[in-house]
Amino acid sequence: MGMYLNPGNSGFTGIRNDIYVDKSGLIRLINDTIETPRRLTCVSRPRRFGKSFAAKMLCAYYDKTCDSSALFKDLRIGSDAGMSESYREHLNQYDVIYLDMTTVLGNAASQSIPAFIKSGVTKELLSAYPDLKEGNVFVETLLSAVELTGNKFIMIIDEWDAPIRETPDNQKVYLEFLRTLFKGSGTTDRIFAAVYMTGILPIKKDGSQSAISDFKEFTVVKPRRFGGYAGFTEEEVEGLCKEYRRDFAMMKQWYDGYSFRGVGSVYNPNSVMEAIRNDDFDSYWTQTSSAESLMGYISLDFDGLAGTVAELIGGGEVKVDTKKFANDLVTFRNRDDVLTLLIHLGYLAYDEATERARIPNEEIRMEFVRSVRDVKRDDTIRRVRESEQLIFDTVHGNAEAVAKQIEKIHGEEAALHYNSEQSLRSVIKRAYFSYGDEFVMFEELPAGDGYADIVYLPKKASLMPALVIELKWNQTAEGAIRQIKERRYPKAIQEYGGEILLVGVNYSKDAPVGKRRHTCVIEKFDFKGCQ
Repeated sequence: MGMYLNPGNSGFTGIRNDIYVDKSGLIRLINDTIETPRRLTCVSRPRRFGKSFAAKMLCAYYDKTCDSSALFKDLRIGSDAGMSESYREHLNQYDVIYLDMTTVLGNAASQSIPAFIKSGVTKELLSAYPDLKEGNVFVETLLSAVELTGNKFIMIIDEWDAPIRETPDNQKVYLEFLRTLFKGSGTTDRIFAAVYMTGILPIKKDGSQSAISDFKEFTVVKPRRFGGYAGFTEEEVEGLCKEYRRDFAMMKQWYDGYSFRGVGSVYNPNSVMEAIRNDDFDSYWTQTSSAESLMGYISLDFDGLAGTVAELIGGGEVKVDTKKFANDLVTFRNRDDVLTLLIHLGYLAYDEATERARIPNEEIRMEFVRSVRDVKRDDTIRRVRESEQLIFDTVHGNAEAVAKQIEKIHGEEAALHYNSEQSLRSVIKRAYFSYGDEFVMFEELPAGDGYADIVYLPKKASLMPALVIELKWNQTAEGAIRQIKERRYPKAIQEYGGEILLVGVNYSKDAPVGKRRHTCVIEKFDFKGCQ
């Protein structure tokens, strides 16, 4: 068993010894690419979304120096009749070159990354095959190994983009090394049966094109057939909650929010597993690298970014052009580049059909709320203070101040020319964007005889009242309050047991000159006589 050549199946054995969600169907997708023009696959997904688990599973499956049949026989790939032929054909049949680029970075020290890889892999090849003739260049050594053994390599690169993220000054020589392996006049096909790369970022662009253009890419923006392997599906999470007796509704609120075409809801695997093991719903999205500091990205000085962040934290969605992103952590030309990076890092969920992004769940929203308070930009500080003041005024019944602030937000955000209750809702969420300290937000909450527009329900440790907000356009704020009562919206949170405030907000497009277009009414609610 080597560090780079044929690492064996011990990594996947450890994974199988713990709580395990069957993702072995990924193997079939890679098997389908073996010895085809599609043999080069790059799958990118956020940190803590199971990248290393998948890489270790593939190592265990392909490595010819071990017998992994016992690890797979009860999994879908080993037991499903539709997959069995491909499964048996490729099980433990290849020399595997495995590169964990975070480990390579840590061990290379002052040596260049390509030189370190070439030296390490060549040393292990010569040890495994004493008759091997070392070539003048690395590719020649690999070709000699294939000729000697009659067996092509499966190459698996985990965290392929670590050098791009951690040592951007060295990315040019690193990308050139990858080019020599995967763009070399037919040598790639002669050396590799298949290659699987995984990381956080898509392949680095060289100008407007991918620096390694022969790879087929599957990202969180367009995961395509790999969407079901980018995280836990809803069915998988429901199964875990049932088996370990966890609250599925809470699991969904905390860790759901990503969604891929043909797959539906996708959950953060690491956070789900932590919640299962700890029997505690919390934010497990801890910082692991200064290069991935959320605060650093939302602090960047691009027009409209502060307002966009406020809208996102408030529960809104924003349009994002993801196509021009340079696929690194340093080349930012505009707001869209920053938001695209946050999508790839998992801080935002992206809908490829609408091309809109949003904060996916409570866990990530908490990270935004924590980070935004440390941002030193004047407009961000102002927005935080104004939102906190708005919540204070709402809780203390200052309806005039609430209407004034909502009108101010509308006036500042020129893009929000709303003429419907749905559009008004986006303004309300932006105005109350700092709610995360005290509340959990629900939209269109089933309640009584309809759906409450927005409900801010206090967290367990909060002393705040619950807020039930109803929105009207070209009607009256009093009518909004009347609708809350008539349709018994507060009944949905009756078990909450604390104080409830009813907030009616109306926008009158054609209000007379001198009259406010936004009006607000705030009332305390009493369940007596309203059952």
